[in-house]
Amino acid sequence: KENKRTRSCNLTKTGQKKTMLLPRLALTCSTAAAQRSIARVLPRQNIQKFQRKSSPHSISKRNMVYGRPGEGPKEGLGGQNPTISKRGPVSWFTLGFVGVTSAAAVGYFKVQRERRLEAAMGKIVSTGKPAIGGPWTAIDMNGQLVSEKDFFGKFTLLYFGFARCPDICPSEMVKVGKVMDTLKRDYPDLAEQVQPLFVTVDPARDSIRSLKEYAQDFHPTYKFLTGTPEQVQKMAKAYRVYVSKADETEDGDYLVDHSIVLYFHDQQGELLDVCTQSMKPSDVVERMVKGMTTKPTI
Repeated sequence: KENKRTRSCNLTKTGQKKTMLLPRLALTCSTAAAQRSIARVLPRQNIQKFQRKSSPHSISKRNMVYGRPGEGPKEGLGGQNPTISKRGPVSWFTLGFVGVTSAAAVGYFKVQRERRLEAAMGKIVSTGKPAIGGPWTAIDMNGQLVSEKDFFGKFTLLYFGFARCPDICPSEMVKVGKVMDTLKRDYPDLAEQVQPLFVTVDPARDSIRSLKEYAQDFHPTYKFLTGTPEQVQKMAKAYRVYVSKADETEDGDYLVDHSIVLYFHDQQGELLDVCTQSMKPSDVVERMVKGMTTKPTI
């Protein structure tokens, strides 16, 4: 009893020593007997305070580290600030990379699809003759009546237009001029066999005189043809050319909507090929050379 009293006095007299010894004793003693001996030495208030601090269930927030979504809090290193993972499974970089890759793949397959279609179109074999063209008559720049037979022995490149066309007709006629220059440079023998023809779809205004003035702006190998409205209408119908007045004003001026096609014929006036507005001069030359050098199959 004397020793216990002495020990108790020493602990209660020095409060600082009491608070320093208590954690060590509580951490090493976990039995009920140890708890009862601590209760004898310290007041109840200090014991409850210590138990709250040392309880394994009372982990301070600063020791909590949040892991992946759905895992809940984890105990981290003491004294560290809490960290919360804000990075999700998909980042902006990943989304951007996927978007660029997808766009590139779509573009690639689109180009490949167009190439396969072009190759398939080139392999199509047609039989018979298209119901385009036929006999026709017109008036040349000398006022003479001519027909398709007057151009037999020549490959003809036929185009329908009108002299007052603001943009499309001049553009197509310049393209034909480039075609003739390319043929003369690369295939001089073939170039001598080609005759470009221009047929007006506006005979009411495109007289011989106006066409002669119009011809000065284009390739010298061109031959310009006009005729009566009936002659022009019959010829346009034979070639299935769309012709219609457009944007007519009060003073009688107007434009003419029409098909934009180049018709390429052989030396007997039979249609060999057609070239659309979207084709480049090099494309037209390639088709013409192929048509002029390929022997017809029987």
